[in-house]
Parts: sequence; C-alpha cells; structure tokens
Amino acid sequence: MNGTRSAPITTINKSVSILGRRGLLLLWLAWSVAGIANDSVTNQPPKHDSGWHYFHDEAVEVPWSIHIFRIERSRHDLEFCTTLGKGNVLGMSTVSEQAKNVPSELGQPLAAVNGDFYNKHEDYPGDPRDLQITQGEVVSSPNGHACFWIDAAGNPQATNVLSRFRVIWANGTTTALGLNEERPSDGAVLYSSALGKSTRTSGGLEFVLETTTNSSRLPLRVGQIYHMRVREARTSGDSSLNADSLVLSVGPKLASHLPKVEQGAILQIATETIPDLTGVTTAIGGGPALVRDGKAMQWGGFQMRHPRCAIGWNKDHIFMVEVDGRQPNLSVGMTFPELAAYMIKLGCEQAMNLDGGGSATLWVCGNVMNSPSEGQERPGANSLVLVQKKGEANGSGTGHLVIRSSPAPHLPVTEHHRDL
Repeated sequence: MNGTRSAPITTINKSVSILGRRGLLLLWLAWSVAGIANDSVTNQPPKHDSGWHYFHDEAVEVPWSIHIFRIERSRHDLEFCTTLGKGNVLGMSTVSEQAKNVPSELGQPLAAVNGDFYNKHEDYPGDPRDLQITQGEVVSSPNGHACFWIDAAGNPQATNVLSRFRVIWANGTTTALGLNEERPSDGAVLYSSALGKSTRTSGGLEFVLETTTNSSRLPLRVGQIYHMRVREARTSGDSSLNADSLVLSVGPKLASHLPKVEQGAILQIATETIPDLTGVTTAIGGGPALVRDGKAMQWGGFQMRHPRCAIGWNKDHIFMVEVDGRQPNLSVGMTFPELAAYMIKLGCEQAMNLDGGGSATLWVCGNVMNSPSEGQERPGANSLVLVQKKGEANGSGTGHLVIRSSPAPHLPVTEHHRDL
C-alpha cells in the first residue's frame, strides 16, 4: 500500500502500550494546566490565530481512533508542498524523515500525511503510482487515478488526471511516455535528474536530450511542450542523468518501429494532461475520490476496514485525516463508505483518499500523532506537507491541539485544548 526545525512539542513514545500512550497524553495535558481550556461544545472549536488545529477523535464503541489536522484556507502564510522519499530524488523514507527534510526556503513544516500509492520495483524504489509535482517540477506522470492539487489561484482541486505525456518525432508521429519509472520493452519512458544518477535501464535505445534556445527551460513543468535537441544516441542503457538534460529511453521491442533519429535532431516533449494543469506547482496522486459536492461516492461489493488517510475541504477549511486500523483494542479502521461519511461529518464538500494501510501516518510539529498499524512508521514514496512560509506568520504562529473523545459518528462532544 502501499523532508527543518520542528515546533516545541513533547515527543510521544510510540513503543509504549496503548494505555500508556493515552496516559502520556493525559500527563502531557496536565503539565500545561495553564494552557488548557476545558469546554463542552456541540460545534467547531473556538477560533485561534494560528490558522490550524489538530484534533484526536475517538469512538470507543467501534473502536475508532481518528487524527485530524484542520487548516484555515484564509491563511496565505500556510502552503502545501510535496516531498520525495530521498529529498530531491525518488526513493523511500518515512513521513517523519520527509517532513524534516523539507527545504528550509519553503518554510517550516507543520503537518504531513503520507501521499500516493507506489509501484514496487527493486530498481525504481519510491516510484509514485500517479502524478506528482513538487516545487513546480513534475517528477511522476499521471496514471488515470484521482489526484489532489493546488491550482494557480491557490484553490484545492481533485479529480482523475489522464496523461498526454508524449514525444513528437521529427516526422510528426507520436509515442506515449512514462516518467521516471520502469521502462517496458515495448514502451518509452522519459527520465530526469529526479530519478537519481542514471536511468537504470538495460539495452534498448536512449537519446540524451538538451533544451534548444527557443524551448522552455528545465526542470520539467506540467502542461508544456519542450523542444529538445538530441545530443547523443546510446544503445547500452543506464545513461547518466543531470539537471541540464533529459533521457528518452525506448524499449527494444518498440525501437525497431520508430523513425530514424540522427544526432542534432529536434524532438518535442509534451507534458500535457487532462484536465489541463498548466501552472500547478503542487500535486500528488491517490484515490479514490470519497466526496464530491458534499455527497459520498458509491461503492459496490464487500467493503473492508483498513487504516486510512484522506484530504478534504470546504470553502473555509482543508482537513488532513488519518484513521488508525488493524488494532482491535484501539481502532479497526474504516471502509471507504465510512471514511466518506466521516469526511462529510467534518464538513468536507470534496475529499479524496490517500495511501493507507501500514503507510497511514499523520505527523504534526515533529511527532507522529497516530498509532501506525505495524508498530512503527512504514517508508513511503512521497508525502503531502503543510508549511508555514518564512516571515509571513500571522499572530503568535503557535498551533491549537485538541484531544477529543466522542461517540461515532457525531462531532464533537468533549474537547481538551492545548496551544503548541
């Protein structure tokens, strides 16, 4: 199922028992009595100038343990970014490692959740299943599943995204392209420096491409057509990668069916999508969609409960949600219909599932807040991270923590608050 400073928050030792973990939470609250406000409410918690709130919701009768991070959309100092498993290249690492490795120029990471499902291949670890755009660079192509992105106007969006990534040969014919993934023998893949030092291929035909004077500059952006000059053609595979060039790799079964390409030839590389995502600088794959226009999606057949992660929003807030699972004494997880219903209860008008199972993780200010089903964080391909931009914090810049217990599926009944 399958990267900076952290805010001052007491670390919770996840190796203790569930009872011990809850005891630590209660002790943690007791340590800061002056900062706690105990309120019994039947609506949303009071406004706080941090722009974000963390909640822990429990439904002991199921049982469910749910972790929610709510963001005020009006806060322009808070932004999403996506991370790669190995910093600036594809790979595998935990959400905690990825959040802590977010480039400092992006701001301070506040919260993170695991991202897309990923393809398992020993030569291409950390290959996201679908689209990923990080700091404006597209590093993984879409594969038709639901994706989440922030549009050019700063609004969250989610729907299925189709790839129109392709090479346009000198004679006008086209070939579909993958990006930074395992190359099939009868297919073509474009490789960038986001993969690492080389293409890791064997055989076939590879063209080392450089930009021309009238082309857009690298790195790759979505929704563009690049005019690239063939610097070199190679037949041994495993071509070197760097930030100033791309490598177009063609499998041996496909190579014989392609037009002849000479050194110095101009090829066009298109990174277009349906819908058009031109200008998008942050995107991540996932799926399926859970809620559209305030209504739950429908699923047929038997539905199983698993640990889940989701992203949802309405006109005022964005919610990062994690549901623990596979732990009978703590939380059994949710089905897709249950998760969709819960997102609607939170007030989401739109919501999308992310990778779950052993990958399900919510990290807040240096701490994993949930109880991973495998007893520890599982490495993943990417993460969705909320950062506070440098020098743009409004108010105190501190957050609002809420530990809540409430009978499912109603929200909320009793809350305990603590400022971070």
